[in-house]
Amino acid sequence: MSTLIVNKLEISNESPLVFIAGPCAIESRKHCLSMALSLKEIANELDVGLIFKSSFDKANRTSIKSARGVGLSESLEIFTEIKEETGLPILTDVHEQEQCNVIKDYVDIIQIPAFLARQTDLIIAAAKTKKPVNIKKSQFMSPWDVKHSTEKILSQSNNNILLTERGYSFGYNNLVVDFRSIEIMKKLNFPIIFDATHSVQLPGGGETSGGQKEFIESLSTAAVSIGVSAIFAEVHDNPTRAISDGNNQLNLDEFKQLVKKLIEFDKLSKNYK
Repeated sequence: MSTLIVNKLEISNESPLVFIAGPCAIESRKHCLSMALSLKEIANELDVGLIFKSSFDKANRTSIKSARGVGLSESLEIFTEIKEETGLPILTDVHEQEQCNVIKDYVDIIQIPAFLARQTDLIIAAAKTKKPVNIKKSQFMSPWDVKHSTEKILSQSNNNILLTERGYSFGYNNLVVDFRSIEIMKKLNFPIIFDATHSVQLPGGGETSGGQKEFIESLSTAAVSIGVSAIFAEVHDNPTRAISDGNNQLNLDEFKQLVKKLIEFDKLSKNYK
């Protein structure tokens, strides 16, 4: 099973659990930096590996009225400041090929959004940066079909690949997690991430997506019990005021309590102290 090293952080399905956390979208420099510092404080207190995440542009919005974030140009200074102030590795997603070459010097992991996990040119552009690439498995994609997306990255001599489970479309405006997919994707020999907060999303159904955050803990516990490399969770200091995905984001205390619990399950799953 492959191991990825990101800023001295070891990521593999056998290594201690890592957390990828941050607000869904960059709302402002001040808010993003505050969230990064708060999350680092939690990670330091609980002695866990942390990768900060946030999106400069939420291009896959339900409505034309939906907020999208600060944009690529403004995000570069924000990511630079977060690195300088916290030393945390950073993950962000891209939606267009041209964004890959720009963002590669500011973040540590480039993420392919679930809706774009089959977009060949975008995946190849991300792979060409030689940065680790996190593919979020599409809501419509079987776990065995993810292999084709990984082959697009490997075609560019980049084997720094992460795969994320984030649920399947189940009828209209609903997602369900099939935990068999984690075991199936493990056979590709890449680190597997479980997206705890998007897996409880209720997509569409109005101008904004809903969510059932009361299921985040149980689904995350199940994923960690199976054995994954990381938990992906969107976290906001005040989810009710978040500009996107507020219905399925955790607040800081909820995130801290979740981390505490998942650490213990991870120790049992991977048999370490």
